[in-house]
Amino acid sequence: MSVTVGPLEAGDRAQWESLFTGYLEFYESALPQQVYDRNWEAFAADDTLHALGARIDGRLVGITHFLTHADTWGDDVCYLEDLFTASDVRGKGVARALIEAVAAWASAHGCAKLYWHTHETNATARLLYDKVAENRGFIRYQRAL
Repeated sequence: MSVTVGPLEAGDRAQWESLFTGYLEFYESALPQQVYDRNWEAFAADDTLHALGARIDGRLVGITHFLTHADTWGDDVCYLEDLFTASDVRGKGVARALIEAVAAWASAHGCAKLYWHTHETNATARLLYDKVAENRGFIRYQRAL
């Protein structure tokens, strides 16, 4: 079973939306349809928001969304905002392949670093994250506006 990673294709819309919905449900959240539509259009434009999909035997089994932004401490950085894999392929290298693909993309686009967040209770994902990146110990605060 080989994992391939590349851009999302027009025919991926339904499966992408299903995977993204699964991601949101994991974090006990939901989005209105217009946000799905806006994001899909932004990913197709590939200007400010970017997306990659992971496939096994041609089936879309994982997604990641990411963006770059300026950094006051140096060169631009890449923020990996969303990462999700289908439950039946977890532990098969899909998430690692997506992270590595985003890292390669960010490096090729001149970013100084790649970073992401996860919830402290996401123990399964953190097993991988601790192998591929450094936990710098920061705590995130958020304020709704």
